[in-house]
Amino acid sequence: MKRYWLVLSIAAVAVAIGVYKYRSAERPAGGDVVVMQEPPAGVPARQAAARNPVNAGYPFKDTSMLKPPAGSKVAVYEFEDLECPGCRAAAPIVHAAVAHYNIPLVRRDYPWSFHIWSFDAAVTARYLQDKVSPQLADEFRRDVFAGQSLIASKDDLTRFTAKWFQAHGQSLPFVMDPNGACKLEVESDRALGDQLGVKSTPCIFVVTGSRAIPVGDVSQLDRMIEAALAQTAASSEIPAKAAQLSDILHAAPKRS
Repeated sequence: MKRYWLVLSIAAVAVAIGVYKYRSAERPAGGDVVVMQEPPAGVPARQAAARNPVNAGYPFKDTSMLKPPAGSKVAVYEFEDLECPGCRAAAPIVHAAVAHYNIPLVRRDYPWSFHIWSFDAAVTARYLQDKVSPQLADEFRRDVFAGQSLIASKDDLTRFTAKWFQAHGQSLPFVMDPNGACKLEVESDRALGDQLGVKSTPCIFVVTGSRAIPVGDVSQLDRMIEAALAQTAASSEIPAKAAQLSDILHAAPKRS
C-alpha cells in the first residue's frame, strides 16, 4: 500500500513539473502577455508559440486608425506599460531609432490591470506632459524605467515621484489629477489598445499613411523604418512624375 502511494506521489510531481515547463515555454520572453493567439487546428501549442513572438503574430482587429501625425509620412506607435520590463528594454531602442530617422514617436499608455502602480505612474507622466512640458514627461518615463526594479508598491512610487519632482525643481501638486483629465487620457489610450486587440507590451508599429506594420523584433526597428521611408518616397515620386509629364504636355506647342 505504501508503495502504491509513493508511485502515485511521484507521478503527480512529474505531471506538475511538465505542466510548469509547458506553460513557461508558451510565454514569450521580453514583455507582459495576457493572451496568446489561439493555435490553428492541428498545430501543436509549442509550435504555435514559436510563431508568436512578442508584438507580432496577433490578429489585430483594426489598425486603420493608426496614422502618422500631420506633416509626417512615417511614425512609430508604441503602447507601453511603465511597470513592464519589456517596455523598459525597448524604450532606448525606440527613442534612438526615431531620433536617428527624425520621425515622430506616438506613445500610448497601456497599463495592465494586474500591475500594481503602472496606471498611477502613467497619470503622473500625463500630468507632466499636459501641465509642465512633454520633454519633462519623457524624462520622468525614462527615470521610472531606470528605477523600475526599486518600485514594488504604490507607496514606493509615491516616494519616488516626490523625490523626482524635488530633484527637477517642480512642485508636487497636492492632488495630481483633481478633475480626472489625465486619468481619462490614460483610459482612452488603453481603450484604443483594446480596440486594436493589443495582447502584449511593448506593442510597437511602424505606421505609414496606408498601413501599420507590427514590429515583431525591436532589433529590426531600424530596418523596418528604412523600408517604410523608402516605400513612401517611391509612392510620392509617381504623382510628382505624372505632374511633371502633364506640365510638359501642356507646355508643348500645339500643331495646327
